[in-house]
Amino acid sequence: MSRLLRFSQLWQLIVALFREIIREPGVLFWGILFPILMSLGLGLAFTKKADVTRKVAVINSREITSTVTPPGVVDEFLKKSCERNSSQEKGSWQWKYVIIDEKLGNSIFLFYNMPWKEAMQLLKRGTINVILIDADGSVEYHFDPMNPDAQLTYLKLGTLFGKGELISEHNNAEIKPLTVSGTRYIDFLVPGLITMGVMMSSMWGISYGIIEKRSKKLLRRLVATPMKKSHFLIALITVRIAMNFIESTVLFLFSLIAFKITIQGDISALIVMFLAGNIAFSGIAVFVSSHTSNTEVGNGLINFVVFPMMILSGIFFSYQNFPEWSLPVIKNLPLTMLTDGIRSIFNEGAGYHEVALPIIILLSVGALFFTAGLKIFKWH
Repeated sequence: MSRLLRFSQLWQLIVALFREIIREPGVLFWGILFPILMSLGLGLAFTKKADVTRKVAVINSREITSTVTPPGVVDEFLKKSCERNSSQEKGSWQWKYVIIDEKLGNSIFLFYNMPWKEAMQLLKRGTINVILIDADGSVEYHFDPMNPDAQLTYLKLGTLFGKGELISEHNNAEIKPLTVSGTRYIDFLVPGLITMGVMMSSMWGISYGIIEKRSKKLLRRLVATPMKKSHFLIALITVRIAMNFIESTVLFLFSLIAFKITIQGDISALIVMFLAGNIAFSGIAVFVSSHTSNTEVGNGLINFVVFPMMILSGIFFSYQNFPEWSLPVIKNLPLTMLTDGIRSIFNEGAGYHEVALPIIILLSVGALFFTAGLKIFKWH
């Protein structure tokens, strides 16, 4: 009889907990629908595509030597074997070549004619990974030797310039690894890790902290005191920004010692950009946590903000891997603007002129979300 009683109590407890979950639509959304949406986003980014597009910069030797030289092996290959782009749009490719491979998938090479400075800038941003110099009678390959995708692109390009009549006339190729600061993968990664840390620390440190205090009735006790409401939030944000500065400084110092990473741009612009990013995500964090007292719903809301930007904004790999139609949206995400701005100061020597617009946008986003969150903020 006692066994039946214990089983009945267990069953009633299971039913009660189940009802508690299904009565909260937010829990169902974050626990069931949101993971499905995340898998869809990851699938678009990482699912193997039939065609792989590789963008390559081509620089004529005349720009390097300032002398008139005959057409080189790359120029000859482009004119004889590649499809010319009739579009005159700025930034579009000039030549296209497709390697047909039914087993491994087609490889599409898009060749861009551009000056060396612009090519280096795009290489640092991850838009391209190999630079070709069409020298007299030879081909120079410039790429990061630690980048496996760049190595694969080089190997495939080597098969192109070693085919048919080209190999008998131009059989020389020279590899010039790019190991200078700003072109390595670690130079690409560290600024992204810094900005991701700002977002994660702000969202979890501020949002989840507020939601947890509200769920434990601590905010109700605080608001009963003579304390000004906005002062509590401002103090919370200030502490979080200070912690983010310490964490980012430690990461930079480690990268400086271990990988010799350097800041090539204006350090004061970097600090202002860093503060603007902190303010933007602090404002978003206050808005996200302004109303809910359920920690599970709050956890889902934070993940809803954090994970899409962490995947889309080019932290670990260039967002150029995503479809073209999605790039305008990705580039306008707060984390993307912050990451691109920090990365340009680290690797491209950018200053206030280059990052002024992202700074203004991030400060505006932070002020807007903080003001909206304060107006609808629930203290109990």
